[in-house]
Amino acid sequence: MGKDSKIEWTHHTFNPWWGCVKVSPACKHCYAEAWSKRVGMELWGAGTDRRFFSDAHWKQPARWNAEAAAARERRRVFCASMADIFENRRDLDAWRSRLWPIIEQTPWLDWLLLTKRPEHIRRLAPWRDAWPRNVWLGTTAENQRWADRRFPELLQHDAAIHFASCEPLLGAIAIARYLGASAQPHSLGWVIAGGESGHKARPMNPAWVVSLRDQCQASGVAFHFKQWGHWGPARARDRAAQTVTFTDRNGQTIELAKVGKSVAGRKLEGRTWDQLPMIAAQ
Repeated sequence: MGKDSKIEWTHHTFNPWWGCVKVSPACKHCYAEAWSKRVGMELWGAGTDRRFFSDAHWKQPARWNAEAAAARERRRVFCASMADIFENRRDLDAWRSRLWPIIEQTPWLDWLLLTKRPEHIRRLAPWRDAWPRNVWLGTTAENQRWADRRFPELLQHDAAIHFASCEPLLGAIAIARYLGASAQPHSLGWVIAGGESGHKARPMNPAWVVSLRDQCQASGVAFHFKQWGHWGPARARDRAAQTVTFTDRNGQTIELAKVGKSVAGRKLEGRTWDQLPMIAAQ
């Protein structure tokens, strides 16, 4: 985490704090909670403390901005991989207040604010009708129920880019009404999708992610396929692995094997999908 993130769709990650509360099925096997426990910290839950950081940590974005300006190349910053900046806790207000000016003062960085709580954005963010143009506002949706609950909340705000992270993808999502000119008052400009990682991961039906890709292509919206996760399309050499079967939209059987994230890879129908919103190329 930090500079040169291993997350495929960002350059850096910045966490104003660590810790969160689980709010929906996507959170069941939270990688961030598992990571915090691995380093001996119990930070998840409504009554637990959060982990905060030193002044040196908070100076990192200024350095990244200077490097990006010198290279004349914008950099994306995912905020926050180990928390949710719109968690509704008053003890976090001071740390949010420290973050907002940093975003405004780093114009060469595109800040990807990803939340599972878009209903709190209007109350907790300082911007109303004048969002900084380097803010990309996103929310997570793992199935149709959470897409329909969160996307309308997200799209009320006048950010430069609105995006969805459908990871872990746990069900089919009809997303077309949130894409393109018909969406009001704003539309999604970028969709990220992927399966779940870890030994307890739930498998993702390939038809779900193919459908998301096709809906994005039909509307001219950028699509990024992050990973298959712990389960990937079965091949002959995977026959010793645990498998599960799904039925695709054509009624054909698809078999997935539990082979691990690195083996499963991130190719969808023979290619990688690393599309970005048009603004990213400017």
